[in-house]
Amino acid sequence: MENNPTYLFVVAAALIDQDQNILVQKRPHGKPMAGLWEFPGGKVEAGETPESALVRELEEELGVVVEIAALSPIAFASESLGGKHLVLLLYTCRDWAGEAQNLESADMKWLPLAELQHLEMPPADVPLVLQLMAAL
Repeated sequence: MENNPTYLFVVAAALIDQDQNILVQKRPHGKPMAGLWEFPGGKVEAGETPESALVRELEEELGVVVEIAALSPIAFASESLGGKHLVLLLYTCRDWAGEAQNLESADMKWLPLAELQHLEMPPADVPLVLQLMAAL
């Protein structure tokens, strides 16, 4: 019988620009999995819905303002992470206010979807890229 794991709910966004490029960020030094590329986002805090958490995270990390209505759920990943179990929810977003700025990560770049599969990413992000490719 399996112990009840502690769940860690994380949200991320595939921001898609007019040229169909997708924004990815490099995890900063000092954080777990530093140097790996990922979709912007973060943890869902107590009292937040996944969508409100993602709106908050995108403003904190990129300085962009996103309306909840602009988020479309597209994929998820489930991954054991030490003593916790990560549930990562991916949304697409094509509409936001402001220009994305690199406020918290080591680097960021806009890439065509096909190039994402060649990046070094955390294990939970890899299946999200494949699901995104199949859906778009």
